[in-house]
Amino acid sequence: MTGTAPAPFEARMLIDGRLVEGRAGAFDNVDPATEEVLGAVADASAEDVHAAIDAARRAFDDTSWSTDHLFRRTCLLQLQDALESEREEMREELIREAGCPRALTFGPQLDTPLDDALTCPAERIDSYPWRSSLGRAGGTNPIRQVWREPVGVVGAIVPWHFPFAAAVHTLGRALATGNTVVLKPAPDTPFNATRLGRMIAEHTDIPPGVVNVVTASSHRAGETLTRSPKVDMISFTGSTAAGRRIMADGAATMKRLLLELSGRSATIVLADADPDLGRAVGLHAAQGWAHPTRLLLPRSRYDEGVALLESMYRDITAGDPQDPAVRCGPVVSAAQRDRVRGHIRTGIAEGARLLVGGPGQPDGLDTGFFVRPTLFADVDSAMTIAREEILGPVSAVIPYDGEDDAVRIANHGPHGLAVGAVMSGSVEHALAVAARLRAESVGVNGTGYSADTPFGGYRAGGVGHRYDTAGFEQYTAIKSVTYPAR
Repeated sequence: MTGTAPAPFEARMLIDGRLVEGRAGAFDNVDPATEEVLGAVADASAEDVHAAIDAARRAFDDTSWSTDHLFRRTCLLQLQDALESEREEMREELIREAGCPRALTFGPQLDTPLDDALTCPAERIDSYPWRSSLGRAGGTNPIRQVWREPVGVVGAIVPWHFPFAAAVHTLGRALATGNTVVLKPAPDTPFNATRLGRMIAEHTDIPPGVVNVVTASSHRAGETLTRSPKVDMISFTGSTAAGRRIMADGAATMKRLLLELSGRSATIVLADADPDLGRAVGLHAAQGWAHPTRLLLPRSRYDEGVALLESMYRDITAGDPQDPAVRCGPVVSAAQRDRVRGHIRTGIAEGARLLVGGPGQPDGLDTGFFVRPTLFADVDSAMTIAREEILGPVSAVIPYDGEDDAVRIANHGPHGLAVGAVMSGSVEHALAVAARLRAESVGVNGTGYSADTPFGGYRAGGVGHRYDTAGFEQYTAIKSVTYPAR
């Protein structure tokens, strides 16, 4: 692998304004491209997690954080400045701990969220209608108002595939609306979160306890957050199975939930399309709900489309994420590599036609958690590789007979589409099909990202919304106030 200067990793957690070691010791963080240990990070005990929750509770209940809008804006912009000052260090860190390709850090892994995840909610603080009038009603003509207030203590459990983006987007909206936070990163990618904790402690006026960062080798830390009566809300990104457990665990205390869960994105290529079918194939080893891993082709153009996709897939090689030309790096861990390879074997066993790739180690890569970019054709929508989220570079080509059949196939399964895409020579034609998709987001002839575009789950794909006003308001509670006119 290409050599690069090591990033100064932060091993400590942030609890109640102090950078601390873990009472359970430490655990190793492994580079998925080399299988080398990058360093050790604090391993939180149950006592550490409870200490973080208590600190967040005190900061919400006993300080002016929840009511001082101007101060919150100032603190968020301080954090933004701190992040900007360490942009390049964070770039190297993400490549090494998440295995994301260098090219992707110039977009959704780092630069794009760094540019808007804090600034957009900070700017919204000034313009948001925290108190609005309903006018007068009734015989006594009372004045009626609606106040938007913070929910309280937020437990933020973020994933490994886009770790910095998920963490900073969650912090931006939760803090801008006046909540306090306990942030728990995935054990596979802790260093970007502990860096955030250090920057908050050293470079901002955010009061102790407003943000706490706990890292743990066990998922029990997340269960502690979910079950604690002192935590008012859980924001979670991860699997649908884990989301169901969070809903069950949070029911006893009636938690507010924001859940971004599994999805199986689909691209419908209409018969009149001139598609660039391989636009995002293999990017970041397809570790994300938005990657177009189900490709629906009309039978009238099926052979043409399959031939084009096969040619594109043969040009994709897994490789060193430090190389700017590489688009498909490793998956995040040995466990995830084995899981993806298991899906490939299942696809073969269920009768899908393997065109490119397979379950073996990519040629020339003796170490690292790599998966061969894999393309299946003649896939049926009932097959496992068409229904389940894989989070690996495995795509399934599915033929369809007419647009009704295409919509049926795209909407098939327990998950709403994370991101749907429709490709057509006519925008109007594509929009008509897009209206029929049960999808959180639909891109016509391409997709895009921005912090002012709401995103949220359909069916088993999640609960609530992120980004824009809808995402901002997820972290608020409504209070109706009436009082007599003076």
